[in-house]
Amino acid sequence: MATRCNDRELLNDWHIVADRAALAGDTPFPTRLLGIDLAIDCRDIRKIEVVRTDTGAPLKCAERYGFVWACLDTPWRDIIYIPEANEADRHLVSGGSIAVKVSGLRAVENFLDMGHFPFIHTGWLGEEPHTEVAPYKVEITAKGEVLATECKFYQPVASPTARHGFVVDYIYKVMRPYTVALYKSNPIQKERLDVITLFVQPVDEENCIAHPYLCYLKEGMEAATVRSFMQLIFGQDKPILENQMPKRLPLDPRAETPIRADAVSVYYRRWLRDRAVTYGAIPAQS
Repeated sequence: MATRCNDRELLNDWHIVADRAALAGDTPFPTRLLGIDLAIDCRDIRKIEVVRTDTGAPLKCAERYGFVWACLDTPWRDIIYIPEANEADRHLVSGGSIAVKVSGLRAVENFLDMGHFPFIHTGWLGEEPHTEVAPYKVEITAKGEVLATECKFYQPVASPTARHGFVVDYIYKVMRPYTVALYKSNPIQKERLDVITLFVQPVDEENCIAHPYLCYLKEGMEAATVRSFMQLIFGQDKPILENQMPKRLPLDPRAETPIRADAVSVYYRRWLRDRAVTYGAIPAQS
């Protein structure tokens, strides 16, 4: 029997439940959020409805960034704001909806991990002998977000417009338990950053759907190229994620031995504990 989610941090937040472009108008779209089966009805082109299939109760829902969002209870705050989505010279592209057989918290933590670049994304985001993760800064911001800055890593093909390898500047920001953003150097406009936001839909405690949202500067490439590049990279991550054991994320500091390169992961796990997030996790022992 599936574990019921009791985390207020999750129940009172907005989550993506579908890519709008994937919905057909003639039949309700089935999906699942935090162990609850949902049906998304878009037969009325003027509005979308999201209902619980167990009770038939409608949920608060909205459309933003090309996705359908829903909240299982009363939202404590608005849907995440992405300023770059309002900049006219960016491609705003969904990276697809990718089902992954692992806790969504594991998917977020993997997204934060620079150490795997040379080994999992060889020839793209990393390569030997450039394997060392240089020291970087991590803090909890005034907005209550995990922020990692001064991250640098050598990448042979950092983006579709990269013509040669270079040391890429990264900024990571964990905005909600299942949402993380990555800001990285643009190879052409060096003073600006491309943005990838990973929205993870927690299907249940050991399954998730990753919804990458890409805000890439248009110069030098087409939108389809951005999407295919993201799918290539995530396709390399998926089997690694699905082979992680345990499938849920351990929050006990003693559960998995961290190294210096894991500083942002250590902060993330502590941040989850502070917010009493247990769904998709193995809680720390008291």
